[in-house]
Amino acid sequence: MTAAESALALQEKFSSSVISVTEFRRETTVVVALESLVPVMSYLKGELAYDLLLDVSSVDNMGEDPRYQVVYELYSLTGKSHLRVKVSVAEDDVRVDTVSHLWPTADWHEREIYDMMGITFTGHPDLRRILMWDGYPYFPLRKDFPLAGKPTEVPDVAFTGTAPLAGGPFVTSAGAQDRVAGEPRAKGES
Repeated sequence: MTAAESALALQEKFSSSVISVTEFRRETTVVVALESLVPVMSYLKGELAYDLLLDVSSVDNMGEDPRYQVVYELYSLTGKSHLRVKVSVAEDDVRVDTVSHLWPTADWHEREIYDMMGITFTGHPDLRRILMWDGYPYFPLRKDFPLAGKPTEVPDVAFTGTAPLAGGPFVTSAGAQDRVAGEPRAKGES
């Protein structure tokens, strides 16, 4: 079954839950209602054989309502088809039901989205930060997070001593006239 046929099957089965279906450059995207995410994903895995969750990501559409989107990239090994499923998440209620019980690989993807974007996955077995430290109060991938970062009490320990490779077997030329001359090379090479 192709992705377009899968999208049509979803529209027939979940007519009130499928918001839109688009095809762009031979890629099919289905936008579904947030409250219908788990039944739609269960149907995709169980009935339409989308047995591989490739990726889960999120998008911050700051200034729009709803502000966030969670994007699921699915693949059917038997049907050899790729399908993208999106759900929109409002800024005032950033909760999405987990799909980690359907695809265990969603576990770390959802944790990363929680850590970087602040979207909470209801029913997740271990929703905690995966990249930032516990207690970090911000979400660095949101568009309102400043590019220069936020002040912190953590000391700059990585920059207080000698660089780890200083005096090592490789050298670089920071003032080189072009990129090739500036690339790392073994000591003594021209």
